[in-house]
Amino acid sequence: MKDIVEDEVLIAYKELLVRDGCLNSEAAELLGGPEMVDALTESGMAYVEPVGLALEPRLVAIPPELALQSNLAALSRRLIAKQERLLEGHRRMADAHPFPGALEAEAERLVRVLTNRTEIGDVSRALLSTARQHWLTLENFAMERPLEELAGMPPLPTFEGEVRCRSIYQASCAESRVGARIIEVNGQAGEEARILPKVGMKMKLADEAVALLPLTQTGASGALLVLSPLLVRALRQYFELLWERAVPLGATEPEPPVNDVQWRIVQMLAQDMTDARIARELGMSVPSVSRHVGVIRKKLGADNRVAAGAAAVRRGWIK
Repeated sequence: MKDIVEDEVLIAYKELLVRDGCLNSEAAELLGGPEMVDALTESGMAYVEPVGLALEPRLVAIPPELALQSNLAALSRRLIAKQERLLEGHRRMADAHPFPGALEAEAERLVRVLTNRTEIGDVSRALLSTARQHWLTLENFAMERPLEELAGMPPLPTFEGEVRCRSIYQASCAESRVGARIIEVNGQAGEEARILPKVGMKMKLADEAVALLPLTQTGASGALLVLSPLLVRALRQYFELLWERAVPLGATEPEPPVNDVQWRIVQMLAQDMTDARIARELGMSVPSVSRHVGVIRKKLGADNRVAAGAAAVRRGWIK
C-alpha cells in the first residue's frame, strides 16, 4: 500500500494491525489523534467492532489484503486531486484479484464458497467500502448474535453523496424496537428503505461488481462471494424487481398509481417517445412533460426514461 496510502495513515494502520485492535476510547491517543482515527475509518481500513452492550466497542484494522481495495474506493468517491496515486492503485489492482488474500483463488474463479467465519465477516464489511455508485442489500435480521450487537454498529457512511444506498427489509425487521432503530439510523445516513412481507435471504451487492450471498440462514458460517459479471447483473435485476414490489418505509401500501395524464405518458415512454413528441401528442409544453416524466421515474425508482418504460411494463402499469 506504500505510495497509495498517506505515510502517517499507513503507520497508524500498521500500529492498529500489530495491536490486533484497541478500545475505541483509546484509539485517538494510540494512533496519533482523532483525525487519524477518522482517516482510517473513512478509508475503510478500520471499523468499530461492537462487543455487546456491556463492553466498550473496539477499533479493529481490516486485513491488509482488503485494506487496499477499500482505500482505493474511498479515494475515487472523493474525487481527490492526487490522480496519479489512484491510477497507480488501479494498475496494481488490475494485476491482482479483487480480494487476493481473502480468496487465494485463481483469476478465473469468479464464484467462491467462504466457510471461515472471520473471513466472511471481513469480506462483508469490506464490500461496503468498495461501492462506487450503488450499495444494495436484502435484510431479514436472521442472526446468530443478539440483534442488540448489530445496533451498536456505526451507521452507513454518507459516501459524500456519491453512492446510492438502498435496502429491502423483511416486515418483521421494523416491528421490533431494536430493528426499527437500526433502520432509522441508516435512513438518517441516507439509506432508502422499503419493506416486503418476506425476504427469503440476505444479500449484499456493490454496484454490478461483487455480491455476497448466504449459504445458511444467517450466512455467518457459509457464504457465496460472486464476482462473475453475468451473475452479479442477474442479482441486480432480481433486487430491482423486488424493489418495485416493496412498500416504501412508513407507507401502508405500494405507492399510488399515476394520474391520468401520467398514465398516458407512461405508455408513450414504453414506446420510446421523446418528451417533444409526447408534448405534441398531448398538447402540452415540453417542460410540463419533463416534470411528469421526473415524477414517473421517481415512483418507479428508475434511473432514466428507458428504464421507466420497462419498469412500468414489469409492474403491470401497461398491459
